[in-house]
Amino acid sequence: MQLDQETCLDDLLAVRAARFGSAVAIVGLQYPPLTYQRLYQQVVEVVTSLNCLGIGRGDRLALVLPNGPLMATAFVSVATGCACAPLNPAFTAEEFDFYLSDLEAKALMTLADWETPARAVARARGIGLIELTPSPEAAGLFTMRGLPQRLSTEPGVADPSDVALVLHTSGTTSRPKMTPLTQANICASAHHVRQTLALTCEDRCLNVMPLFHIHGLIAALLASLAAGGSVFCSPGFDAVHFFEWMQLAHPTWYTAVPTMHQAILAQAPAHREMIASNLLRFIRSSSASMPPSVMAELERVFNVPLIEAYGMTEAAHQMASNPLPPQPRKPGSVGLPAGPQIAIMDDHGKLLPAGARGEIVIRGPNVMGGYHNNPVANQNAFVDGWFRTGDEGYFDEDGYLYITGRLKEMINRGGEKIAPREVDEAFLEHPAVAQAVTFAVRHASLGEDVSTAVVLHPGANVTPRELRQFVLQRLATHKVPSQVLILDQIPKGPTGKLQRIGLADILAPYMKAAFQMPRNDIERALARLWQETLRLDTISVWDNFFACGGDSLTAVQLIARIRQAFQIELPLGSIFREPTIAEQAALIENLLLDELEALSEQEAERMADEPSEPIP
Repeated sequence: MQLDQETCLDDLLAVRAARFGSAVAIVGLQYPPLTYQRLYQQVVEVVTSLNCLGIGRGDRLALVLPNGPLMATAFVSVATGCACAPLNPAFTAEEFDFYLSDLEAKALMTLADWETPARAVARARGIGLIELTPSPEAAGLFTMRGLPQRLSTEPGVADPSDVALVLHTSGTTSRPKMTPLTQANICASAHHVRQTLALTCEDRCLNVMPLFHIHGLIAALLASLAAGGSVFCSPGFDAVHFFEWMQLAHPTWYTAVPTMHQAILAQAPAHREMIASNLLRFIRSSSASMPPSVMAELERVFNVPLIEAYGMTEAAHQMASNPLPPQPRKPGSVGLPAGPQIAIMDDHGKLLPAGARGEIVIRGPNVMGGYHNNPVANQNAFVDGWFRTGDEGYFDEDGYLYITGRLKEMINRGGEKIAPREVDEAFLEHPAVAQAVTFAVRHASLGEDVSTAVVLHPGANVTPRELRQFVLQRLATHKVPSQVLILDQIPKGPTGKLQRIGLADILAPYMKAAFQMPRNDIERALARLWQETLRLDTISVWDNFFACGGDSLTAVQLIARIRQAFQIELPLGSIFREPTIAEQAALIENLLLDELEALSEQEAERMADEPSEPIP
């Protein structure tokens, strides 16, 4: 069935209600499924009720609800009549205070009798409260109550140019920027995802993404509704319950971020029969780069193609995607343009040809018109109508897009630019490594140095030194991290994405090894040389040379002093392979033993060659 390309939610939902009436739209764990006809009826009722409470087109309403069918239906209902601003329910009171203030929210919508810090913040700021009570009639249905205000001056459903969704950027490097997305923006992106994945009314998505994030809202929810399909709305990601939900929902696909896929893979061996009986059509991944090794394992375990896509909030999610078979999927690539126009631009605003690296820029119907009330950010974000994504990449000869790194995440190690994603992938080639995130740490002379945090597969056993030795065979020396941290888990953002920016501060307590005094003559001699070279009062045998302020110049000085002190030929590269006193001491001890053995062999050969004296 050919579906229209609607430019506002009211048209999209009205058309689906007319075409698919009694078909299932929303599924949950507790209540009966919600049909398209009843969903649209709820939407109309909510928009009318909001108008009576004084909320209409142009007003911003903050939504704080747990993941699930209620959040899904509340979002589409609110966004049909005004600007909906979903917020992470796990925010603290301080965070709610910032976001509710920045949004200038006219009201807060949340569950009746649900304790959330947002309530107290809203009361303190004089923001109206709208409370929802779930209805047992069907999944996602609810009744609502709030204190009536004067009637809205702009009632009715929103037009294509009206703002439908307001989200904030992550704010990892600056104050979070408010991103308003119009009805036309989000509908265009929903249709882009639907077309890319060839979604139909026969498809059902198992949604595990949070519905305060663009990925879950557009790719899982709105794209499914645009296709006339259905969505099973889970309470939120839980790898332990994922296969239970699969058994219950019988989905044809699911979408998630790479860390979620990895957690699912860890549980998969215990559910082989269930995987074989619940035939997915494909799996989708977005919001972070998918390691090729994880992609290959997912396709092997589930025996379906994994479709990696590329999106961002400012583009209402999808920008590029690998295609479905029989077109090729290229591991390491985010695929072909799948919605907006995409180009590669140099620092001077010139568009570059295939193969050339530069900043990825986009323009199209799904791209926002600009950040709210932020002229400086808008001036920096747009060039000749193109939106600058902040990502570096290139197109190959087939038109497939490759992302080489986030420009703000590039590590500048003494003038050498290092893409952390390349370092991640080198670590992920090791069979013991499940996750790897490379990040910048401050350095006194280099400006920035390289560190990597890794999580091992269950039961795996490998040391940081062994991992450094492994990646030394795969990367140029200057790209190898000075410090490797093996952790039980790496801190993630609220959507499950591993975040590089700010990770050095979060992991600072782990980056200082326990202090250990020198334990033998070689370590004591090395400690004196290190202290003199680096001008330090004290040093531990487990301190990293580069983390202590060392650089290539001081490395040359230190190696020269070691050669002179121990009378050995120590290669300069050893400081990169063995960057601690303990490791250097072990290396020097082995070299001295080798020299002693060589001298012993020479002496034995000399004595064997000398004529023996007759015994008197």
